[in-house]
Amino acid sequence: MTSLHDRHINPLILKDLNGENWHLEDYVKRGGYSALRRILEGGITQEQVIADLKASGLRGRGGAGFPTGLKWSFMPRQFPGQKYLVCNTDEGEPGTFKDRDIIRYNPHALIEGMAIGAYAMGITVGYNYIHGEIFQEYLRFEEALEEARAAGFLGDKIMGSEFNFQLHAAHGYGAYICGEETALLESLEGKKGQPRFKPPFPASFGLYGKPTTINNTETFAAVPFIMNVGPENYMGMGKPNNGGTKIFSISGDVERPGNYEIPLGTPFAKLLELAGGMRGGKKIKAVIPGGSSAPVIRGEVMMETDMDYDSIAKAGSMLGSGAVIVMDETRCMVKSLLRLSYFYYEESCGQCTPCREGTGWLYRMVHRIENGQGRPEDIELLNNVAFNIKGRTICALGEAAAMPVEAMIKNFREEFIHHIEHKQCLVPAYL
Repeated sequence: MTSLHDRHINPLILKDLNGENWHLEDYVKRGGYSALRRILEGGITQEQVIADLKASGLRGRGGAGFPTGLKWSFMPRQFPGQKYLVCNTDEGEPGTFKDRDIIRYNPHALIEGMAIGAYAMGITVGYNYIHGEIFQEYLRFEEALEEARAAGFLGDKIMGSEFNFQLHAAHGYGAYICGEETALLESLEGKKGQPRFKPPFPASFGLYGKPTTINNTETFAAVPFIMNVGPENYMGMGKPNNGGTKIFSISGDVERPGNYEIPLGTPFAKLLELAGGMRGGKKIKAVIPGGSSAPVIRGEVMMETDMDYDSIAKAGSMLGSGAVIVMDETRCMVKSLLRLSYFYYEESCGQCTPCREGTGWLYRMVHRIENGQGRPEDIELLNNVAFNIKGRTICALGEAAAMPVEAMIKNFREEFIHHIEHKQCLVPAYL
């Protein structure tokens, strides 16, 4: 993981890519748990911690980008019964691989961040729901939990205070739908992972029907750093409404795919440079900037775009999970869309009719076009089906399936037309 601000002690920066520097003693040597200690020993109030999070401009790093401090303020801190804190490490979005590196290389940053969040919201029990296909990372997080418990950073009367917090790991089963927060809660309860109707929202009716706050792994892992450097300094690393740094998982046709932590607002051209540029010196054609559900952007537009929520939205897409998928001039957009539409067709939980049936329609039509059986009316029919999925489902998987279709047709309509008219791909590499 590469950073442009190594002068700061950011616990997200990977200090040892061999994976041997993740233990508690290593984390403490570089300032780990100092933020939690200062909060507990210095008498910093719950309200002050939440105020600092709001001032930092930290937004949810899992995809939605909701202001973290505001989300934490929704938790009824004086609720008399049990409340829960949940970390969403069910990283199933194609192109995203940052959260697994956090728990692989620096799990104590996540543990400390969750402990600070639990203190701020008056919560005593937490869970980290870990994606089912990263079992070694799950085992590492369990080992880190044992280290933290043995050192007194988790459990009862943490650091001699009156603060109690028990944190547990839960291993998922690899279902993409469980990345949706209410489906995750259903799975944690031992049920089939299907999204719930909202309202009620988790802050009032979450895990086991109790108030629950859910945040992404990267979001929690950023909290100790914010508490150490101060909210103003963290905000200053980014830009207004886009505070701090963000880990981008860049993959596809680049020389050095990987995780790169950069200040929000950094030009995409700089991120591409960090990743070694285009593989083989080929020309950039398209970029999906926020995971497979984000609308695709033409390469020349992306080269003029900054990596922050507002700039990417202005370019017609969304920052999402920060998974940047880069495609060069040899990529066929119809073939690329076929892969995406097949994924959402397979991963739909089937609970909502528009999503269950609509994702199948999308996949079959794109498959027909790619295989030389497309009809002229298929392009508008694709748009029509995508439009009728959006806004008519319980969760956002419907939108996730529809938006790539609309964006591919909008930005690369000529390739779809060529497939239909000539029964073959427009891109020479596929002829």
